[in-house]
Amino acid sequence: MKIALLSDIHANLPAFEAVLEDLEKQQPDAVYCLGDLVGYNVWPNQVIGLIRKHGIATIAGNHDLKVSKILPSKGDCDTEENSEYAYKLVGSKERDYLLTLPRHLRLEFQLNDQQLHMLLVHGSPRSINEYLLQELSEDYMVDLVKEFKADILCSGHSHKPYHRIINSGQGGSDQFHHLINTGSVGKPKDGDARACYVLLTIDQSAGTMLKNSVQLEFVRIKYDVEKAAQAVELSLLPNAFADSLRKAY
Repeated sequence: MKIALLSDIHANLPAFEAVLEDLEKQQPDAVYCLGDLVGYNVWPNQVIGLIRKHGIATIAGNHDLKVSKILPSKGDCDTEENSEYAYKLVGSKERDYLLTLPRHLRLEFQLNDQQLHMLLVHGSPRSINEYLLQELSEDYMVDLVKEFKADILCSGHSHKPYHRIINSGQGGSDQFHHLINTGSVGKPKDGDARACYVLLTIDQSAGTMLKNSVQLEFVRIKYDVEKAAQAVELSLLPNAFADSLRKAY
């Protein structure tokens, strides 16, 4: 089974459209989005519309939940540059959709007479705002995957992709866990301005006792970065958001 994982689109329509075009070629069996459809750019409603049109199962990100505190713009008071403008662009129907998204998704596979548990979160299982950075200690991550019974833990939020394998086994018995950050479709922060998503392959050989039994590919997609950056500069959003798109920081 081939699963596509994507996250942190952040209202960047050109980037998301490029990823959707690539997904049409890849033909994954399932697509999941780990949140943050909005914020930082001017196309939140179009992005949400495409998520719903393509039936992509999605969880809430921290930026998605910000719309609960920021009402849609009425067009008569937005005259100064500010970061909240991105959330004021979100329409009423789209706002309702964001505020009903689940906080996490759990998938369970039955392979070779053993279960494989996959947990999809935005930040971490403990908090939507927590960053599960690659450099976190192994002890911390082992405690986390044990607490939440996750053989494969997938997150977004940091916009920095990685695949890390840890072993929670004891007494010579291996128990491998895969920690995956999907990177960001619409606002990469790893110095590579291309959109990023993950293709994960799970077959009958997948399990927790073999270190490399889960296959993973980070897919980078070129898109019209300048179009996205200029859209920011022509809006009431801070110009720094455009600079971060061009330089991927």
